[in-house]
Amino acid sequence: MLKNINQHINSNFSFLQEERLLIACSGGLDSVVLSRLLKELKFNISLAHCNFSLRGKESDGDEKFVVALADKLSIPVFTKIFDTKQYAKELKISTQMAARNLRYTWFEELIQQHSFDYLLTAHHLDDDLETFFINLSRGTGLRGLTGIPDVNEKIVRPLLAFSREEILAYAQEKNISWREDSSNAKADYLRNKLRLEVIPKYKEAADTVLKNFQQTQRHLQESQLLIDDYMMLIQNLVITKVNDGFEFNIKKLGELPNTSALLYELLSSYGFTAWEDISELLTAQSGKQVFSNTHRILKDREVLLLTEIISDVSIEKTIISEETKVIEVPIKLQFEKVSSIEDLNKHIVYLDNLKLKYSLELRKWKEGDYFYPFGMKGKKKLSKFFKDEKLSLVAKEKIWVLCSENEIVWIVGMRSDERFKVENTTREILKITYKQ
Repeated sequence: MLKNINQHINSNFSFLQEERLLIACSGGLDSVVLSRLLKELKFNISLAHCNFSLRGKESDGDEKFVVALADKLSIPVFTKIFDTKQYAKELKISTQMAARNLRYTWFEELIQQHSFDYLLTAHHLDDDLETFFINLSRGTGLRGLTGIPDVNEKIVRPLLAFSREEILAYAQEKNISWREDSSNAKADYLRNKLRLEVIPKYKEAADTVLKNFQQTQRHLQESQLLIDDYMMLIQNLVITKVNDGFEFNIKKLGELPNTSALLYELLSSYGFTAWEDISELLTAQSGKQVFSNTHRILKDREVLLLTEIISDVSIEKTIISEETKVIEVPIKLQFEKVSSIEDLNKHIVYLDNLKLKYSLELRKWKEGDYFYPFGMKGKKKLSKFFKDEKLSLVAKEKIWVLCSENEIVWIVGMRSDERFKVENTTREILKITYKQ
């Protein structure tokens, strides 16, 4: 296998030569064999081991094993202990998802801190087959059936072309020891059920199952590439980049065949799964929205607006005293007394400080708010002002207003109020700068 893996790396991963590589090593068969192979091939490797504290002494034993392995191979090793169950409880996610989040977040930290070039994982062909069946059972589209990528940005999987049987044979030939995870013997997760009960019987049907599976995946990957090329043309036709995210032109989408399938391809990488709800957005009223874990798609008149979900600062309002020089949250504002008006742009406002009644209040705008637009006579509702400015629903959600005794002084970053403007009789000028 050493010769085969060497040829495989030279043909497909030649960029790994001379690079600093971090191997995710659990202590199990696959990651131990990967570590030994790359050490023998004289790659510059280090190991990273996660102790998820899920199996008590067994987890601690895995950690000690990996440390001993690194010592035997004379390579650096990094270990970290996680309280995985507590993390899962706090985020209200499964233990499996919690472990994945903790693992890859830490790996990214190690890559940044120690200047590693790539993270290597020991996924193999059997893992790929399991993932295929998992995605198939979940009703995935074509992309979900194309398998685990062998290269995904900084993550590389050199063993993906090799079966577990090949890896096991090499370990036995070389008398390599490894740790067995007792949880892998329990058929309590879908992947374990597939691994223990379904796939062994599937392989019994024919000796060429894995080989045929590889060929099928290549065909699926080629089909996906064709779709990707087509989608590049569609994106240029129907998608526009805007400040808040991306706008999908509903009219142009509707003129194309297979609109629902197009939406699926356009949005699949953003984690959406409620495809029927998304299709209904095309004919829904403005304001209807659908969420994934990371993004939101919202019907806004003639477009669908895709935006990233950003953790909102849990601050509804901020009180500002006359002595305040700067605030950092929920937005950054800088306050200073000046003698004259100089810079003029929408991110800077000049106010007659003696007209203000402290303390000031910074808050989100709400329905019913009105102000007296600078340079105009009479008042205007903010909702009407935003409509005239053609603000999207998402843009309106981000608006903050600065108030003096419930009177709006400034729609931050947009328009000030006529009542607080600087005049010839003004004796004290307050300059406020909004730093985006």
